[in-house]
Amino acid sequence: MLCFNYFFLPPIGTLTIADPQNWVALVAFLITAIVASNLSASAKQKAQQALQRQQEMERLYDLSRTMLLGSSDRGLAGEVPYRVVQAFAADAVSFFDRRSGQVFRAGAEARGSTDTVLKDTAVQGTFAHDTAHARFLVPVTLGGHVAGSLEIVGGAVSEAAVQAVANLVAIALEREAALTAALRADAARQNEELKSTLLDAIAHDFKTPLTSIKAAASALLQDGTNTATQKELLTVVDEETDRLSDMVTEAIQMARIESGQLKLNKQPLAPESLVNPALEQMRARLEGRRVTVSIDPRVGPVPADGELISITVQQLLDNAAKYSPPDGALDITVNQQDGNAVITVADEGAGVPEHEKTHIFEKFYRGRAAREKIPGTGMGLAIVQKIVRAHGGEIWVDSEAGQGARFSFTLPLS
Repeated sequence: MLCFNYFFLPPIGTLTIADPQNWVALVAFLITAIVASNLSASAKQKAQQALQRQQEMERLYDLSRTMLLGSSDRGLAGEVPYRVVQAFAADAVSFFDRRSGQVFRAGAEARGSTDTVLKDTAVQGTFAHDTAHARFLVPVTLGGHVAGSLEIVGGAVSEAAVQAVANLVAIALEREAALTAALRADAARQNEELKSTLLDAIAHDFKTPLTSIKAAASALLQDGTNTATQKELLTVVDEETDRLSDMVTEAIQMARIESGQLKLNKQPLAPESLVNPALEQMRARLEGRRVTVSIDPRVGPVPADGELISITVQQLLDNAAKYSPPDGALDITVNQQDGNAVITVADEGAGVPEHEKTHIFEKFYRGRAAREKIPGTGMGLAIVQKIVRAHGGEIWVDSEAGQGARFSFTLPLS
């Protein structure tokens, strides 16, 4: 505008304007220059911002790769400050890991906030930005769960990038926790499978000699030449062989269930078919007891695995016989309720204490009063529970002290 005035507007060679109309041209030149300058500055600023965003995206991408794919002896939480310092050239980075309660730092640690400030930020979930010191303090959250807090001092980082870094850290921590849990679960599953396979193999090896001992003891008992003492000792051998055989059978069943080999062969069964096979198997053990069976005629065919349900009823009858007086009555009922067949085995024993009701279905658990007086392994009810749940049913116990116990389980009718 000044050059135009000096070289082209009379009087030429001066900055003076003789003709007032030339002021219009001069103002037009001035406005054009200002507008063009502003447009140029705006375009340049947008280009710089786009370049900064591109660089931030590249840094975030590199940070995500190193955090999600990398590994370190310090662990992911301890690695976070070092990775952020490297990615954004920050002066100081601090990270508070709420899970472990530790604070990890990198860079000029003296410029970072105190541990208390970092912990308060995680608890309160507040975002803070100190422009004068180029400091960002942000909580690290994922899905409403606070994993910690992150502080970044200095460096080429914007507020949006800080939020992105915090989200990335939260995702990486969640991924690490999920991988750790998955590895532990897989190790536990493999360990359980190994134990189940070993137990199954040992139990099968026990079956052969037990069968031989049982056959030999039975043959000797039938020999009429035995003295009273010999007969008594052979009876003990015969009974203890049966008990040991039952324990081995329970071990085999538990091993198969826990190794995932429990497969149901469901067929529509009449209610009597759920109870009678078990009673037939338990006839010798229940000899001399009064056993009553009550079946509601409204109960129709029940889809179930007959062999496994027979094992279930046998186990409940065996428990009822062991934990009730020799002359105590046993009652078996089959009813229909809420679309389920409900099978109940009741006894007249001492009952189950209230504090043990939640534990009796745990593997190897035995009540305190029965541990020394009544033989058993504590696996029977655990096996029963797994069989019932495999059918889609539930099992529970109703009992009061001195009034016996009622074990009930359901089998869906549909």
